[in-house]
Parts: sequence; structure tokens; C-alpha cells
Amino acid sequence: MHIFISSLITGFETQRAAARRAVTTLRHEAVMAEDFGAQPSSPQVACLQGLRRSDMMVLILGEHYGFVPPGSTLSATHQEYREARETKPILAFVQEGITPSREQAAFIAEVQAWEGGLFRGGFIAANDLHDGVIRALHDVTLANATAPVDEQEMIGRALAMLPPESRNNVSSAMLELAVVGGPRQRILRPAELEAQSLAEHFEQSALYGDSRLFDRSLGAWSGLEGNDLVLRQDRGASIRLTEEGSVVLRVPLDDPRPRGQGFDAMSHMVVVEEVVQQRLGTVIGYAASMLEQVDPTQRLTNLAVAARLTGVEHRGWRTQAQNASNPSSVQIGFGGSHERPPVMLSIRRAALGLDRAALIEDILIPLRRQFPSAA
Repeated sequence: MHIFISSLITGFETQRAAARRAVTTLRHEAVMAEDFGAQPSSPQVACLQGLRRSDMMVLILGEHYGFVPPGSTLSATHQEYREARETKPILAFVQEGITPSREQAAFIAEVQAWEGGLFRGGFIAANDLHDGVIRALHDVTLANATAPVDEQEMIGRALAMLPPESRNNVSSAMLELAVVGGPRQRILRPAELEAQSLAEHFEQSALYGDSRLFDRSLGAWSGLEGNDLVLRQDRGASIRLTEEGSVVLRVPLDDPRPRGQGFDAMSHMVVVEEVVQQRLGTVIGYAASMLEQVDPTQRLTNLAVAARLTGVEHRGWRTQAQNASNPSSVQIGFGGSHERPPVMLSIRRAALGLDRAALIEDILIPLRRQFPSAA
């Protein structure tokens, strides 16, 4: 592979040399500004052209932001990152124990928040960086040494993962999402799947993480069901994980009523679009974090996703604005006579992070089409 090394040059010569050694040790070719020689174009244009010819970027960030070329608001390194993140895998390394400038702190935060990145790590000295680049490149090689992907087989497994649907249940509206990966292989050994630490990790992230599936006011149960790890709460929220890294997530659509308030019949007659959209973001985000935990080297390169709503047979679909403008009237659903099959998608794994907004939309719109128009 041709691997572009992006960082400040002045003051970072030792780190850049360490990154070059790591790349060439694994018999890849380092693409670096120092090697370009005389060019008819500007140095930054030459660097961007070298980046475009490369297969991957190694990004090294330290304390200083660097020179901002005339006519731009971004440093040369920041421009290279913005260019690469649209088309290439990025291995990002951030120096630890530093006090970055205001511009550099914002740049580092942008990189660390990017959900489509392949790898993010830290380093203190040049030797740490050398070892980290070697490990990351080795993991990339393992991740790409995979068998062909059978999309139809994956879709079949995703459908089979969804639990049997309970019809005509007007009180427990649920969003269910199944995510299976390919090529098909074992990701977790039985001992890893039954380890208490794994269940505790997922329970904590479900209660307190960025994508919270569980209600903090309720207890959670975890254990093995057959060969799968399962976590559950009252009200139906659940998490299922298999040895193959397949995931099934269930979350309630209806928020619990505050204590002292009675049953709200109208709230159980509608599906609110923005609520479904928010729940989709939550379950997709949680699925992405689960895969990152159990398969950090991305042996599973492709995914099949199955999503459906259950317990909504007698409900109509509305936006929040429609519901607020006419809260006492709604066009109800068709009950058991109307089939609402799961929405099926086949995607690259990176779409869980990089294209999450588009993925949510691609699920939300087909779900909406399964309902009668709002009154």
C-alpha cells in the first residue's frame, strides 16, 4: 500500500521518521512531503496530489496547529485530513501530555469525534508512535484478509435474528434492529461471550453511554440464552449478541408516564416520526459501539440490517407538528390485516458511523410508508 504520512514537518522530524520506519517495516511505501522534490505547483498542492494517489493516511497530531496557507482557513495538515476522510482510511495518532493551541485543540476534537475513522490512538515518544503504527497497519491487514461476502445469506440471517412478532399489542410499541456481519465467521469464543466483564460493559454503556438503550430507573438482567448473551429490562428493552458478532436491539417507542399520571390513550394511538428517528439513531449508534468492542480489527467488513416496528398495528403515523396541531384525532392503522415487513439494507460497515444520518433516513422513510397518512 501507498501510505501518506500527514503532520507538521518542522519540529516533528523524529515522529515522521518513526512513522516512515513503521510503514516500510511492513513493506508498504511511505508517501511524504520530504520526498516530493521540486514541483511546478505549490507544496500544498503537491501534498494533496500525493495523498490522492495513496491508499491510506497516517495522521500525527501534536501541540501546534501549523501554518495556514493564504486563502484558506485551515492548516495544511487540516486540509489533508478533510480531503482524506471522504475517500480513505485514516490512522490517527494524537500526542499525549501536551497543551495544544486553541486551533489545534479544535482540530484534535474534530478527528476524535469522527465516527468513520478506522483507528485513533495516542503516543508519547517516537518509539510509541512507531509501535502504534505497526500494530494499526497489522490490524488493517487482518481486517482485509477476508472471504467473499454473500449479501443474500447475510440478509437471511438478519431476518432470522428478529424475534417472533407479537400481533395486536397496543400497549408495547417497540423498535427492533438486527445487524449481522459478513463474511460469516466466529468473532467471539464461548469463554469471551460468557465473561461477566463483557455483560457489565454493555450494561453500563446501555445505561450511561452516548447511545443509552436502557432506562436508568429500572434494573437490568443479563445472562446466556442458548449460545447468546442477552441483556433485558422491564418494558421490553433488550440486547442480544451472538458468537458471530450479530446484534439484535429492542427499545420501546413510548416514553414511560411520569409517576402520578394516568394512562394516556391518545399517545398509544400514534407513532411519532421524530421519536422513531431518535430511537433509530440510538440503536444504530449502540450497534456500532458493540461491533467496535467485539470486532475492533473489522473482520466483519459488510453488514445486513433489518429494522421493524412491532406493537403498532392499530396506530397511525404523525410528525410532532401534526400531533400537536390535532392531538385528539388520529387515523388508526389496519390492525392485523396489514403486513409491515422489516426494512432490509445491505451496507458497508463504515456506514454505521460515516453515513449514519443517511442510514437512519433509509430506514425511517420505508417504515413511514407502511402507515396510513396522518389525519
